[in-house]
Parts: sequence; C-alpha cells; structure tokens
Amino acid sequence: MVEALRVGIAGLGTVGASVVRLLDAHARTLEARCGRGVAIVAVSARDRSRDRGVDISRFEWFDDPVALARAPGVDCVIELMGGSDGPAKAVVEAALAAGRPVVTANKALLAHHGAALARLAEDKGVSIGFEAAVAGGIPIVKALRETLAGNVVHRISGILNGTCNYILSRMELEGLGFEEVLADAQRLGYAEADPTFDVGGFDTAHKLAILTSLAFGTQIDADAIHIEGISSITPLDLKMADDLGYRIKLLGVAQRTETGIEQRVHPTMTPKTWPIAQVMGVTNAVNVLAEPVGEITLVGPGAGGDATASSILADLVDVARGVVVSPFAQPVAGLERAERAPMQRHEGGYYIRLSVLDRPGAAAAIATRMAERQISLESIVQRRPGPRPSGDGRSGAPVPVVLITYATTEAAIRAAIEAMMADGHIAEPPQVIRIERE
Repeated sequence: MVEALRVGIAGLGTVGASVVRLLDAHARTLEARCGRGVAIVAVSARDRSRDRGVDISRFEWFDDPVALARAPGVDCVIELMGGSDGPAKAVVEAALAAGRPVVTANKALLAHHGAALARLAEDKGVSIGFEAAVAGGIPIVKALRETLAGNVVHRISGILNGTCNYILSRMELEGLGFEEVLADAQRLGYAEADPTFDVGGFDTAHKLAILTSLAFGTQIDADAIHIEGISSITPLDLKMADDLGYRIKLLGVAQRTETGIEQRVHPTMTPKTWPIAQVMGVTNAVNVLAEPVGEITLVGPGAGGDATASSILADLVDVARGVVVSPFAQPVAGLERAERAPMQRHEGGYYIRLSVLDRPGAAAAIATRMAERQISLESIVQRRPGPRPSGDGRSGAPVPVVLITYATTEAAIRAAIEAMMADGHIAEPPQVIRIERE
C-alpha cells in the first residue's frame, strides 16, 4: 500500500483551520480518490495556544515555518501565511528547494514572484498548486490550465473581490453610501480594518495578473494593470446605472487587443442581462471568452475558510496522485513578455457624471468639447436635486448631468474632460465609469 502524503501547514488562520477540519472529515473519500491517504503531520503559526476550533496537539509544532518546510518528515507544504515577501516567500522557496510540492492561497506572492517560483519548481520536478489564490472555491485555475487547454482565450473578466461586490450590492439595493456600507462590512468581517487593499482594487489586480498569465501564456506583469477602486461610487451612480439597464461591478478584465494585452481593474457598467451582473453579495464570478468553446461563466464563493480550503484540497489531491504540471500551463521559458496595451487606447462606451454649474452656456460648452474629440453621445440625462428657484430659473448651483457615449477612446474622454474643467463650468472632477456592452 502506498504511504500517505505527509502534509505540513504554515499558517493556521481561518483557512488553515478549515483545511485541518476538512481533511479530518473527508479522509476516507480522499484516500479512495487518490489511492493513498493524505495526513497532516506538522503545523506552524504565530500563536500555539490560540483556540482554532480544531485539535492541533497531534501534529508536530514548528515555531519556524521555514524549518517545517525543510523537515524530512514532510512531503508537501501548504503555505497560508500571506504576504508577497518575508516568511511566506521563504517558506515556499525552502520547500521547493528541498524538492517538495507546494500548495498556496497567496495571490500577492504569485503576482510578484510567480515566475521565479515556477522556475524553481520546474527545476526540482515538483508542482505549485494555487487554485485557492484566485476566486476562492471557483476552479478557474484548473479550468484555464487544463480544461480549456485546447482553446484560444480572447478575454477574461470577473468579480474577483467579495468585499467590493458586497459593498456595491448593498449600496444598490438599499440606497446607502459607500462609507456606511464599508463600516458594516468591517463589522461583519468582510472588510479589514484597513480596507485599502480590497476597495482600492489591488487584491483584484493581483488575481487578474495570475489569470492573465494562465489565459494568454504571458509572463506575470502586475505593474501593467490599470487600477481604480470603488470608493468614488455613489448611490446616484448606482441608480443611474439601474435606470439605464446596467449594474456597477468592480471587474478585473484582461483581453487581447491590436496594441497588446490590456489589463484593467475598475468599476464597470455591466448589462443586467449578463450572468456576471446577476452576482450579488460576497460571491465571485469569472467569465471567459475563448475559441472554440465560446463564452463560459463560473460563479461561486470567492472567500471564506471552507471555500478556500476546498480549492486547497483539490490541489492536494493532484499532489497525492503524483500529478505535476507547469504552474502557468507551460514552462516558464515559454511564457511571452506581453506587449502592454496602453490604457489611453482602450475603446468602449463611457458613463460620465458631471456636476454642471447651472448657468447659460454650460451645456453648449460641454457639447462642444465632446464634439471636438469626435465623441458621439448616446444619451444625456439631467437630474435636478430640487425645484428650480424663482427668477430666471437658474441658480448657478451644480446640477448632475450624465452623458452616455458610444464607443470612443480613453484618450478622447480624458482630453474632453480636461477641456471641460478648464472652461470652468464643472464644479468638481467628473465621475467616469467604463461601459461593457453585449
């Protein structure tokens, strides 16, 4: 009988505790599917005495996670410490250098050091499993690396951060402001005390960088991603989107263009008819457009102990079965350095909300600036906050005006806005949201 796979876990937070619990609960099923048992033998964490809801006294304890990674009694290392550098990187490097496969949920580590770690794994003939690093329980990594291996991917997009999707969903459904919903998200544990990494779009960008490499066979290039967060989104924007047949989502998008691979993270107006627009709350979704399969959408829990642990177990099964594949679908040497598509050349429709001073000539000046850049308008919507004053009917106070454009370029939009601001008819910087159309 084949000996059990001996596993060491570095990091025993919510996800680590879930891995321990699920391995206990599904031990027989995993053994039947793998042809061998999977057993935790060693653990490492900051606090040995913390109550994690699982019994860790039966495992060998390591104060030093790097020592765990090098321990002769460990066959495979699960890294759940987090962080792009420091102990997490040291643990993964030590395990790979010792010829041990690694399973990780660390998207930051992969976004910054994925190629170097994959090269080390290839040199040692072992694997790095990172299904849990992107979209929690959604099996998008295996889908891109294996199931869709016979396809050419043209575009991949997704809701990759549950915190942002929760906030936007609550704001839309309840008409609440960003700060109020963020405070609730922090109280419920959906957002960190410092939420910048999530709401600023950086978490989504790390995940998108990994998906881009898998989808297009390119080197990871996190610095090429245009990033915008959701803190500027207002209830008025969500209401206008609803009236126009859209829903605002923070999307990570990567696609092939004539000028290179375009990678961007930003709030996006998505048609309500799209499957991805129906995804609410903390749920994630990933949409892939490929040939010949066409368009597919995967939806599921993007975070949480059990969902993330589910993906970790999937990678452990591969390790136990002896499956070794190139981490990014092909050898690192074959990954191309993609030409970056400048964001200024992005083409698409735009939602532009202006705070226009209500005075003669303002509307005409705005129309002129748009026409100068050959920007065609699909619609113009003016929302008055209250009744007009007496007299000439103009107060000079700002009035919300929403412009919806046909397809144009980012450069044209930015130039038109700069000219509008210089004219002095706009009270504050405009809100600009890109539109994805069917």
